[in-house]
Amino acid sequence: MLQGKISIGDGDCTLRDTIGYVLASGQKNVVLDLAGVQAIDASGIGELAGCYTTVRNRGGAIKLLKVPVMLNEKLHVTQLITIFEVYDDEAEAVASFD
Repeated sequence: MLQGKISIGDGDCTLRDTIGYVLASGQKNVVLDLAGVQAIDASGIGELAGCYTTVRNRGGAIKLLKVPVMLNEKLHVTQLITIFEVYDDEAEAVASFD
């Protein structure tokens, strides 16, 4: 579960590094639990989009889990909601990978 802020500096780098670690370990499908995210800035939104592209380019997919209201609003404003599948239930998110 991601926690805190996804913002320029630490948060966006942590997200990028985490996705890189997951891909390097051989996993290609990722469920990002965002329930603990308290804030996200433009850099964090950009990094989320960049991670989506990185994972897709490696043949995988990212599903978002428990997206907080403020992040959901930003995903709608930026139209990124159209590229991510969003779930409230972890088992459902995991089962959606085919």
